[in-house]
Amino acid sequence: MFDGIQRRIVSLWFPRLATDRVLRQRLIDAPFVLTLKQKNANRIYCLNPDAARKGLYRGMSCADARAFCPSLQSASADPAKDKQFLLILRRWATRYCPWVGIEGEDGLVLDITGSAHLWGDEPAMIVDMRRRLAHAGVCVQIGVGDTRGAGWALAHYGEGTAQQGDMLGALAPLPVAALRLSDDISVALHRLGLRTIGDLAAAPRAPLTRRFGPGLLLRLDQALGNQSEEITPLAEPPHYGVRMTLPEPIGLLSDVTAGTERLLVQLCAKLKAQEMGARMLCVTLRRVDMGEQQVELRLAQPLRDAKRILPLFERGLSEVEAGFGIDQLRLEATQVEPLPAQQISHVSGRANDKLDDLISRLGARIGLENIKRFLPADSHIPERSFIVAPAAYSDPQSGWSNANLRPLCLFPPEPIAAHGPRPPSQFRWRRMPLTTGRATGPERIAPEWWLSDENWRSGLRDYWRVETKQGRRLWLFYTPQNPGWFVQGEFA
Repeated sequence: MFDGIQRRIVSLWFPRLATDRVLRQRLIDAPFVLTLKQKNANRIYCLNPDAARKGLYRGMSCADARAFCPSLQSASADPAKDKQFLLILRRWATRYCPWVGIEGEDGLVLDITGSAHLWGDEPAMIVDMRRRLAHAGVCVQIGVGDTRGAGWALAHYGEGTAQQGDMLGALAPLPVAALRLSDDISVALHRLGLRTIGDLAAAPRAPLTRRFGPGLLLRLDQALGNQSEEITPLAEPPHYGVRMTLPEPIGLLSDVTAGTERLLVQLCAKLKAQEMGARMLCVTLRRVDMGEQQVELRLAQPLRDAKRILPLFERGLSEVEAGFGIDQLRLEATQVEPLPAQQISHVSGRANDKLDDLISRLGARIGLENIKRFLPADSHIPERSFIVAPAAYSDPQSGWSNANLRPLCLFPPEPIAAHGPRPPSQFRWRRMPLTTGRATGPERIAPEWWLSDENWRSGLRDYWRVETKQGRRLWLFYTPQNPGWFVQGEFA
């Protein structure tokens, strides 16, 4: 009871949360399941109503499911995205009340005490929930009661509303599993003849406590309202923003820089407390004429060091038009990433720090996405042995796994006139007559049979490193199946 107001709890259960999330993006008018590898086999993780009508169920192996339903369509489950979708639904549910918590992996619990009158009454609020979720393509079962346990039980086993003050009357016909008991306890109660909550409530309490412990009756008392059970809403994510209002307008670059430095110190303290680092920062400067200017900074790596970040703001702040003066500065980290504390020394990290700062400075001019780096890839095919990735969003590798020398410059194979499996003593390449001085090889590379590549249809390749007397150091290969010589690269 809260100041004479009866507490009311709403439980929302989304039995098909995972498939609803996927089917919202692409409509499939057929039996559909999401699969997840469990116990060394792909099993059904979630399914739509069409699949359930075919006799499929959660935990069923995919092989058995396809035998029952040849027209079955499937996709891989993604529990992380399902969790994110549930968080989105939790945020949506705060339109009904501010006290919203997560219930397991597929449910929400709302404390609507004192909020139902904003929608007319409690039934009108429930109707609005159903209508909006149905319009969004989300299946839901709703239970309403005076307690969290009663709401959960009605959502999962009864889907209804319990009258105020009569939880036992609403829960009595439901099975004992509706008390959020483990399967072992539920089976043991069934063997004792206690099949419903009403049977359990009428049974002597002392023998039940001796046999099952205090947890069984605690769940019963929580559902009936004899024991309190709190709802813990998720805390709002921290806001990484600070501001400064000035008593007198400023206009000099040195003053704006000093104000930005003070804000950076405060912001970095917030980031350090949460073990986070800023990847994108934005300084908003408000002028006395109510106009605003923004200076955005994108960093190559997450940072929370004010001394390193401040010089990177220099170019952007120098372009600010102060007008008649600036009377407010606001600094916000618009994009953050985890940055746990690390052990440091007098030598660790200095080289990487300078490189990251250089990438940030160049990125402010030409864009971070335009600064690339080469990274090794897990392939012995020369064209696939590396990838090109944005330097700001990738970590440099310590070394390349391939111990054999590779040319710095690779290009599509260019044929040359030569015969035999040994490198030619003389040949022409790009209209230049060349004479072989030394040849090292061969290094045989076979095609990756699991990938289709038109360039490797000729089969095996024998690669040679050829040093010419004219100074060219070339990478040649010979194709035994379809005899021919090609030049594919040049060493520096």
